[in-house]
Amino acid sequence: MTSDKNYHLGLLYLVHLLINADGVVNEEEEKALLKIKEIENIPSEIFEEFLKDVASKKPKEVYQRGIEMINACSDELKLKAFVHLYRISDIDGNVHVKEVRLLLYSIKLADIEFNDVVAEAAKYK
Repeated sequence: MTSDKNYHLGLLYLVHLLINADGVVNEEEEKALLKIKEIENIPSEIFEEFLKDVASKKPKEVYQRGIEMINACSDELKLKAFVHLYRISDIDGNVHVKEVRLLLYSIKLADIEFNDVVAEAAKYK
C-alpha cells in the first residue's frame, strides 16, 4: 500500500472516530471531513473505500486500522494528521472528554509529541 493511501485512509478513519466520539456528528464536523478530503487531495476511490469500511467495521477495528496506517507514515505526515485531528476536536465549539482521550491516546501510540501538534496547529489560526 502506498504511503499516500496509508496517510489518506488513516487520517479519514481517525477523523471519523473523532467526530463520532461524542455521539453527535454536526454539520460543521461533516464539512470539516469534506474539507480535509479537499485539502489533502484524497481521491474519490479512497474516500469511497473509507465510507464502505466505516459502515461495515466496528469502531475498534476502524481505530486499529487507522493507527496502523498512520504509523506506517513518516513523522511529518503523522504530525500533519494529528494537526487536522486537533483542529477538528473543537470545531463544534465543544471539546468532549472522549475526543480528548482519543486524540491523546492516538498521539501517544503514533509516538508524536502533543506540544508539537499544538505548536503546528497554532500556525493555522
